[in-house]
Order: sequence, then structure tokens, then C-alpha cells
Amino acid sequence: MNNLLKRTLTGAVFITVVLGSVLLGPYTFTALFLLVNILGLIEFYTLLEKNGTRVQKFSGIFQGSFLMVIVFLHFVKSLPAGFLLIPPVMILFVFANELFLNRPHPFASIAYTVLGVIYISLSLSMFIAIPFFVPGNGGSYNSFILIGYFTILWTSDTAAYLVGSRFGKTRLLERISPKKSWEGVIGGIVCGLIAAYILSKYYPQFSTVQWFIIAIVLMISGIIGDLVESMFKRGIDIKDTGHILPGHGGILDRFDALIFSAPFVFAVIYLLSC
Repeated sequence: MNNLLKRTLTGAVFITVVLGSVLLGPYTFTALFLLVNILGLIEFYTLLEKNGTRVQKFSGIFQGSFLMVIVFLHFVKSLPAGFLLIPPVMILFVFANELFLNRPHPFASIAYTVLGVIYISLSLSMFIAIPFFVPGNGGSYNSFILIGYFTILWTSDTAAYLVGSRFGKTRLLERISPKKSWEGVIGGIVCGLIAAYILSKYYPQFSTVQWFIIAIVLMISGIIGDLVESMFKRGIDIKDTGHILPGHGGILDRFDALIFSAPFVFAVIYLLSC
């Protein structure tokens, strides 16, 4: 099977699974992204270990997953807000656990373990909170805002690739990502804004201007997230973070833009819903 066909089939399955989980409701949506969190943390910690940094892999995965479960229960089962304080307190167990591991660089182990929880789990926790903050929805789960999120993200990403491949000449940040161009970025943003405009006609809970704001924040932070992931990979001289998605690499390769953009989009939607 050639690489293009492999990428196409994987992409089709990927889109079907993601959109299907969103449309089926909050439980399937959260379950999928809890899995993304676990696999993403495994990739993140495995890459660090390949680079010679020892971390508390199991502890980090447990802490990050527990955080997402608490956030989910807060919105779906009306768990009191005070329970949201438990995950930050539990992070201190990472420090305590290091006492018994007898490692030569305990601060590095603690720092990178907590970094994985913040970078991946905290971001994904904010992402799964987004559909509960839609104006006029009464705190109930709203799948359309997630469909809009993915529509803008995927439209922008695809357009950036196509425009960049055809017209890209001016490199965006060559030392980090030699293939990315300003032409591709601009093409992606323009197409993402067109998608946002269309979404505003079918989903009036946000005005056209508000959709544009959400789209711009999503796309710019997503581009930065993609570059950050490239920086990580370049720092340890690897091409992909994993091989779980044939033709696409690993979980972090596929979700880098979403992970980085989620906190920014959450903040914008939260402010718009106030």
C-alpha cells in the first residue's frame, strides 16, 4: 500500500471516529479524548526517555487522566467545583514519589513529569469543557461547537498544506519547520475564516464576528502548537512522535495543534459566554 493511500485511509477513519464520538454525546467524546490523553502522555514520556530523561511515566498518566475525569464529572454529573482542587494537590505526590526512586536528577524527573500533565492533560481538560460553555445552552453538552472547532482546524490545515505546496516560497520558521511557508499560513487562515463565516450562518449562538475571533485564535495558536511539536522532535532528532496512525505518525503529531489551541479557544468561548 503506497503512502498516499495509507494516509487517505487513516485520515478517513480518523475523521469518522472523531466526529462520531462528538455526535454520540459527552461520554463517547470524553472517552476518546481520555484515550488520546493517555496515548499522548505515553508518547511524550517515551520520547523524553529516549533523550536520556527519566520520568515518572505511570504517575504522570494517572495524574493527567484523573484531572480529565474530574473535569468531565464536574460538567456532566454536577460534581461540586471544590473537587477541581484535588488534581493540583495530587501533583505534589509526584514530588513525594521521587524520594523513593533514588535517581541522580530528581528535579528533572519531577519537572518533565508535571510538564506532560500541564502540556497535554490540562489542555485536553479545557478542550472537553468547551462544549459546556456555549451561550444559551444552559451548561448542557453542545456538539456543534466541536464540529465547528474541527471544521475550522482541518480546513485551515488542509488549505495551508495545499497552498504551501503550490505557492510556498517564503519560509515561516525554517530552522524549526523547513516546509512551512507564509503563503501556506495565509491561505490556511483565509480558508479557515471562510469556514467560520459559513458556520455562523448555521450556528447563530455566536455572531459572525465572534466566529471570526474564535477561528483566528484557534488557527494562530494551532500553528504555534504545530511549530512547538516540530521543535520538540527536532530537539531529539526524530521524524514522528509515534507510529500509531499509519501515514500520519503518532498521537502528538496528529493532535499537536488541538492540544496547544484548546486553552486559548476555551478562554475565548468562556469570555464570550459571560
